[in-house]
Amino acid sequence: MNNLVTRTLDFSMALLGLFFTFPILVIVTIIGYFDTGSPIFIQQRVGKNKKSFRLIKFRTMSVNTKSVASHLASTASITKLGGFLRKTKVDELPQLINVLKGEMSFVGPRPNLFNQEELIRERDSRNVYGVLPGITGLAQVNTIDMSTPKLLAETDQIMISKFTLRNYFKYIIQTVTGSGSGDRIN
Repeated sequence: MNNLVTRTLDFSMALLGLFFTFPILVIVTIIGYFDTGSPIFIQQRVGKNKKSFRLIKFRTMSVNTKSVASHLASTASITKLGGFLRKTKVDELPQLINVLKGEMSFVGPRPNLFNQEELIRERDSRNVYGVLPGITGLAQVNTIDMSTPKLLAETDQIMISKFTLRNYFKYIIQTVTGSGSGDRIN
């Protein structure tokens, strides 16, 4: 699919998404202050061409949780609000700002941390970093997460090689309707 078409769709949908979800963003931010005292979570992630960017999400874990991949974090660190936000995927809504800024797309490989060396090697060998990271994608709707770096990188490569307008909308719809369960937590 053409990069200009993807960027136009991403920008338009992110702008509309922020407009329509603004009340939800405000309410979750206020409730989040009572939950953790710090409702917004910003973390350095690996972006296109391995360039660093600041991923924005709602905080789902306690403030003092170690910065590791979700599958390495303990379920004990997830707050009550965080559990709800993860289950409903509302924690991902602030990433619409990343999409609007052109740091992410709606569909692409999930951005990983810089300390996930095995995943970085696997993705590097498959040229996965040549595209913008995404909020969702083929791996996410098939419940493949960062706990299986080789399988994730292979799935990302397949998604990139078969990327069409139809698949773009298919992955978004599957995510919104509940396919996949997000990153596993120990």
